[in-house]
Amino acid sequence: MDVTLQKQRAPLCCDSGGVGRSAQAKQWGWTQGWWPKKSTEFLLHVLKNAESDANLTGSDVDFLVMEHTQVNKASKMRHRTFRAHRLANPHMSSPCHMEMILTEKEQTVLKSEENVAQK
Repeated sequence: MDVTLQKQRAPLCCDSGGVGRSAQAKQWGWTQGWWPKKSTEFLLHVLKNAESDANLTGSDVDFLVMEHTQVNKASKMRHRTFRAHRLANPHMSSPCHMEMILTEKEQTVLKSEENVAQK
């Protein structure tokens, strides 16, 4: 959420040409960073969907923990960009598959003082 509000920058190490340096990337031990607004909005949408699914199944939303997250490349979708003199160039979009597994963490129950005193 801090990335969409531009309070915190995500570190950027590969393909970082033309990206400026900022002090917000220092907390990650890096000099360059960026605000991937579109990516964070997609992840927030998936998390809200997972929260509504948990409410439907009767799980307690307060005890959900993100156990696994994975993003894979999907096959590219083909479009064309039409240019001058009846030419056309390919315009490929790069979609992805996002996978997220949420589990309920176990609640820790403390022993009562009476049981401890009896032992």
